[in-house]
Amino acid sequence: MPEAIFTIGHSTHTQERFIDLLRQHGITAVCDVRSKPYSRMNPQFNRDELEQVLSAHAIAYRFFGKELGARSDDPSCYVSGKVRYERLAHTALFRNGLDRLVSGTKQNLRIALMCAEKEPLECHRTILVARRLAERGLEIQHIHADGSLESHAGALVRLAQLNHVPETHLFLSPEELLAEAYQRQEERIAYATADATADATADAATVGSATG
Repeated sequence: MPEAIFTIGHSTHTQERFIDLLRQHGITAVCDVRSKPYSRMNPQFNRDELEQVLSAHAIAYRFFGKELGARSDDPSCYVSGKVRYERLAHTALFRNGLDRLVSGTKQNLRIALMCAEKEPLECHRTILVARRLAERGLEIQHIHADGSLESHAGALVRLAQLNHVPETHLFLSPEELLAEAYQRQEERIAYATADATADATADAATVGSATG
């Protein structure tokens, strides 16, 4: 059984606090799944600076944004200007990224997937990447800002509650209910191009004027 893979959001942490969280859980490699590994609000997590800080603490850094980022460069992954996770997950590039992660766990690396969001459920690292890793039989643990761990199974219970998906249904299987919870959250968080966002805003305004 491969080593567990962890996830973490850099949020607004200081570099010192972020390193403490990684060391608390024995992380030896950070895999950055941000499509754009830079932050105007939190420049301490810009790629070059972060890589140097991690290296100083004997933690490896690898950029996985091309393979596992939420903002795909592949136009076939978009529908009406919005990324569709199902399409992205079936690209050769994405599958190659997962293969590299699995290979890393077999090399005695203790890996944390890093993105920006504090809450795991608000990030594609959970709704897209961890989902597909779990389907491959890997154990996933989410590191919260307070240092506590949450299993992926526990996160999925919260995901269903957040999206008002019942635990049981007369006509739907547990797998179908889980897929529905994932889909509803994807609709909330998936990346949309500027044109798609503008169109959605315009449509909402039209509906509002028609019903107002």
